[in-house]
Amino acid sequence: MKKRVGLLYGGKSAEHEVSLSTATAVSKAIDYEKYDVYPIFITLDGQWLRGPQLTKPVESIEQLQFKSEEVSPNNITEFILDNNSQAQFDVVFPLLHGTNGEDGTVQGLLEVLNFPYVGNGVLASAAGMDKVTMKQLFSVAGLKQVPYVHFIRNEWNNGSEDLIEKCECDLGWPMFVKPANLGSSVGISKAMNREELVKAIEFAFQYDRKVIVEQGITAREIEMGVLGNDDPKVSVAGEIKPVTEFYDYESKYKDGSTALIIPAEISSEVESTMKDMAVRAFKILDCSGIVRSDFFVTENNEVYINEVNTMPGFTPVSMYPLLWQHTGVSYPQLIDSLIELAIERHTEKQQLQYNRD
Repeated sequence: MKKRVGLLYGGKSAEHEVSLSTATAVSKAIDYEKYDVYPIFITLDGQWLRGPQLTKPVESIEQLQFKSEEVSPNNITEFILDNNSQAQFDVVFPLLHGTNGEDGTVQGLLEVLNFPYVGNGVLASAAGMDKVTMKQLFSVAGLKQVPYVHFIRNEWNNGSEDLIEKCECDLGWPMFVKPANLGSSVGISKAMNREELVKAIEFAFQYDRKVIVEQGITAREIEMGVLGNDDPKVSVAGEIKPVTEFYDYESKYKDGSTALIIPAEISSEVESTMKDMAVRAFKILDCSGIVRSDFFVTENNEVYINEVNTMPGFTPVSMYPLLWQHTGVSYPQLIDSLIELAIERHTEKQQLQYNRD
């Protein structure tokens, strides 16, 4: 029998448009001989809308006609459960990037509903979204990182001069300033002096209440894909070569100016180090399904882990699927694997006991 898959996309997030591109790509590549596919769209206002069953690839998922109905916490389960409280889908495939989707919130909803879903769970999603928490866990795992400083808006408002001095003392120029909880390089700036640092911090605070300031280093940006549950596999490495000063939102999604070099030209020692660090990062965050691990590699072959992305770009031209394509896993096969891993993880959870008898 075909598996019923709910594609969950859109979202109340600065990465809403990225999610639409991902959903369109998956709808074109998923095997309709294996799956019955149902779109579930979350608007920028947070409204949930149901679309018609997809029976073939669509040119643009934005052009689908959706039932226009308000959704409250009382009836949101109608999108997941039928009138007899039975699951409408065998698995939900969240194609949500950024806040309210990649950060553990939707994952928590699906957990409460005891529903199989693709990708990382609540802990891994939340920790992977919060760059500060992620880096603190990386430290526990002994993973090498660049120095950083972090603070919340209230601390900045009450002591900006002290925080600027701390950044200058602990980090040095240049610095990269980021919202702690966001992806796709939204809200990120490079600062070369005090004036630029203040401007970058104020800009980052438009997107999150917590900001992280990292030491800038001269290094290559190299990434690896991780796929699996308890026994994760690692892809070949790929290098990001942006034309701009850093890999910003425009470089990723708009101007096509960034070169993706796969496989990256690195030594076997560096590749081995990166694979080990990628798996250790995956396990310390208790990840499952899908992760992209991002690294800095200096000219002296020092390897620093930058971050992991628990819902990386997932179109056929995004780095994560391309890494697996060069490893021997096609885009449709990758979709199949993620669905199988979701069901495998959910099946294991059902073996847990919730009473004391």
